[in-house]
Amino acid sequence: MAYIALYRKYRPTSFEDVAGQKHIVKTLQNAVLQNRIAHAYLFCGPRGTGKTSIAKIFAKAINCESKTVRPCGKCESCIAAQQGNHPDIIEIDAASNNGVDEVRDLIEKVKYAPLKGKYKVYIIDEVHMMTSGAFNALLKTIEEPPAHVIFIFATTEPHKVLPTIISRCQQYDFTKISIKDMMERVKIILEKENIQYEEEAVRLVCQLADGGMRDALSIIDQVIAYSLDKLSCEAINAIYGIVTVPEKIELLQMVSDQDAKGCMKKINEFVERGIDIKRCTNDLIEILKESVIHDYSKDASLCTILNESEIHAAKLQRSTKERLQMIEELIKTYDEYRFASNIQSYFEVCLLNMMTTTDENKNVSRETLIINKEKPTSITNENVNIENISLTKDDSLYTVASEVKTVEKDINEDTVKYKRAIKKEVKGLDHEYLLSLLVGANKSYKHEDLTKIENIANYYLSPAWARYANLLRDINVVASGKEYIIVSVKNEAIANEINEIDAQGSLMDFMEVLLLKKKKVFAVTDEEQKQLINEFIQRQRSHTLPEAATVKLEEDSLELVKNLFGEENIEIKE
Repeated sequence: MAYIALYRKYRPTSFEDVAGQKHIVKTLQNAVLQNRIAHAYLFCGPRGTGKTSIAKIFAKAINCESKTVRPCGKCESCIAAQQGNHPDIIEIDAASNNGVDEVRDLIEKVKYAPLKGKYKVYIIDEVHMMTSGAFNALLKTIEEPPAHVIFIFATTEPHKVLPTIISRCQQYDFTKISIKDMMERVKIILEKENIQYEEEAVRLVCQLADGGMRDALSIIDQVIAYSLDKLSCEAINAIYGIVTVPEKIELLQMVSDQDAKGCMKKINEFVERGIDIKRCTNDLIEILKESVIHDYSKDASLCTILNESEIHAAKLQRSTKERLQMIEELIKTYDEYRFASNIQSYFEVCLLNMMTTTDENKNVSRETLIINKEKPTSITNENVNIENISLTKDDSLYTVASEVKTVEKDINEDTVKYKRAIKKEVKGLDHEYLLSLLVGANKSYKHEDLTKIENIANYYLSPAWARYANLLRDINVVASGKEYIIVSVKNEAIANEINEIDAQGSLMDFMEVLLLKKKKVFAVTDEEQKQLINEFIQRQRSHTLPEAATVKLEEDSLELVKNLFGEENIEIKE
């Protein structure tokens, strides 16, 4: 006997065999039990998700002779349907029978009573392929069919079906099958076929199938033909050129460890294996995203790509914020691939940028302005090694602790040891100071800045300024003064990053390029902007606004921090 492809051999024959689509299965089962059968159904959704299979099971169920379980699979009607020779279940491919003449022939046959079952069921696949003339010819029959006729239309493109047809049908939207449901079904099939398999290989197959069970079984067919009845990661990688989840996590760990050499070797290995870099980039985004989801939810069931052991490995011993920054860098690079002549180079630069980000977070916390108030005269800046800065968040309170390593230096043959700890508590930008900035703002400055900020898109791909331009791409200008600009952004993380980079002085050079003048940038969230404006209006009415602030670009760093965060929120310990 000729070999039968797995997706044909294991096509579901009962509702219990269907993977996923629980909402549709339950509804149709109840319709059969209560004998509430509609005259027309429209099954729509992605390919390989069970539309035609469920249509056949439903047609078999409504013609089943059993009084209890339907379909029973044992009665004469069920057996005939299973063998594909039931006279009252007619399958039509609309791709090749899409003309008016074919529809007229169908309408002529519809009037005849069923030969064996209770209903005559027409299953029309890829119904969107029918011409407008054919749809219109079928319209009256669908609206008022004979009592013994049921139409089931299946399509992957429901938007191409005439609205007049859709309105006469019960529409069921099929979804992509989850990886979990697909893996369960695939394992059952592999065990029935006595095929050895690796757990990771099954997961890879289901990820490649992208929600389509038929695609998953077709992939397995190809892999076991290559590897002689064994489903392994090695065989899947050889055929499809994909990267396993552990390999992707290993690459991310290299980035976290700043192992540039290992990282470049791994990328070259991927390219030699024919790995799709764009797909790999997207997979890295998904892995990091799921690790962040787990940070907040602590629920491993929400992760579809990572298992429990991989979740913790994917966190890379990095904070949530650091991983979100890595995600932003990957998303930005993925978006830029469409302009790239060499995608590999873009990917390599992206990972190197991510190393820089993790290096900044490791050595100098981006939540911190280190204030070196009193420095021993015998020690230079080069002697001080600052590291191990930790960041915690308690509600709106950020606590930053930096520990300065013991510095040893011989001076006149004596060893002098210095140990310094600086601790700073910050509550965010001080509202009173922001109000004073608003008082000192001017509409003409704002109009001038708005005009020049429109040119920011020119710097998105600039090697020197891309980082700052992309960071500021979605800002709204709240107010502008002679030496400063206040902007609002969507969330607190972006606002913090802008303020931190500005505090380091890095953003001022870009402002000079963009606005043709050096300006300090103060960032708040959209929500903070609303609160700030409301408070400004109320205090303006009550004549209690503070005096206008004067921002000096060269002012002392300690005074600047006091103005930014409020003197009462800063504590310096020597």
